[in-house]
Amino acid sequence: MNLATLIDPHADDAVALISRGKPTTYGELRAQTAALRGGLTGLGLETGDRVGILAANNWYFVVSYLAVVGAGGVAVPLNPLSPAPEVQQELAAIGARIVIAGPAARALVGQLDRDALPALETVVVSQGDGHPADAVLLDDLLASDPVPVVDRADADLAVLIFTSGTAGSPKAAMLTHGNLLANLEQCQAHPGRQQSADDVVFGVLPLFHIFGLNVVLGLTFAAGASVLLVERFDPQSALESIAAHGVTVISGAPTMWAAWAMLAGAPADAFATVRLAASGAARLDPAIARTIQERFGLTLTEGYGLTEAAPVVTSGTGLEAPEGSIGVPLPGLHVRLVDADGTDSLVGDAGELWVRGPNVFAGYWNDPEATRGALTEDGWLRTGDVAVVDDDGYLFLVDRAKDLIIVSGFNVYPGEVEEVIAAHPAVAQGAVVGVSHPHSGE
Repeated sequence: MNLATLIDPHADDAVALISRGKPTTYGELRAQTAALRGGLTGLGLETGDRVGILAANNWYFVVSYLAVVGAGGVAVPLNPLSPAPEVQQELAAIGARIVIAGPAARALVGQLDRDALPALETVVVSQGDGHPADAVLLDDLLASDPVPVVDRADADLAVLIFTSGTAGSPKAAMLTHGNLLANLEQCQAHPGRQQSADDVVFGVLPLFHIFGLNVVLGLTFAAGASVLLVERFDPQSALESIAAHGVTVISGAPTMWAAWAMLAGAPADAFATVRLAASGAARLDPAIARTIQERFGLTLTEGYGLTEAAPVVTSGTGLEAPEGSIGVPLPGLHVRLVDADGTDSLVGDAGELWVRGPNVFAGYWNDPEATRGALTEDGWLRTGDVAVVDDDGYLFLVDRAKDLIIVSGFNVYPGEVEEVIAAHPAVAQGAVVGVSHPHSGE
């Protein structure tokens, strides 16, 4: 088995993705990834090697991701808009052997201090200016002879995603082939959450974020659907794209839905083709869901997840979930609400949300202490989020047990920001806290 084989069962002429206005069929995508697998293998990529991927939501990311995982490597998606010191720190932490940079990151990889990255042997870039002189061109690798997918086990590592975790500074969460595939199966088994080959999915959630990587991209390929990749979100042009391509499924963060809810002049039928609309990555203000319903006649449901669960834990899709609820656990996944003393909370009482199932991650890369803090000995993931459950089994988030700040769906750990501020010579002391914000959440 291998996660990359998600694209194998589908018809050659079915459209897999639309990137920068150009469609790529499943047949073309299979041929491209097979050739890039061959190119990466020719560079010396071995099973288990980590490969950093710096690309926006486009074809470059998709073909690189599938080729790395299919070749037996470990894909490490990184934010192509991050400052060079942050990217360098992340690449060093996971010992990346290869980095693949899309158009948005060619200049970024040229700013890296290669002497501080002893494991990094090769930089692969898309055609263009501004990259290191010794970089390998992606187009050249795509001309390589194809090689077959490498067989992997459920427990083998497929992806490393940097996250602030359930506590502490950012670290790389280890997600296996089995973790990611299990969550796709759980999502498809949830009532009303299933996707089909007829769907067109709106792909604006960043693919370096687990929500975009597995919920948007992974589910699309599992179903044989098409994904419309969007590199930069603009509310007005997004609505035009949704109508032009007949988008049927939209998953996004609350900030995206808030932008549409407040968009002046948006037509009432803007989401006429959409059959499934979901919000995640941060708490959704019920007022936004009401406005979307009233303005566009679109039912917006909320779910909950985290990187360490690959990521979806609960969903309200297909259910009569009460306003403000994150729904119920996905099939095949177990949830507990736990008091401070370790006992299960009573119905209606708040407790920390714990999760157990085949989708729960394998731990944090080279950080056994943090792993012990997140996972119990019998496999429960302590999320650090506090919730309550009602008599009908619907869950509601009420608080966080951690200091995490969530800005536009992204985790920001205060200590990391404080360290950067304190490094400035004019600053004696500093503290960072989260405050409510109408557009970004915090």
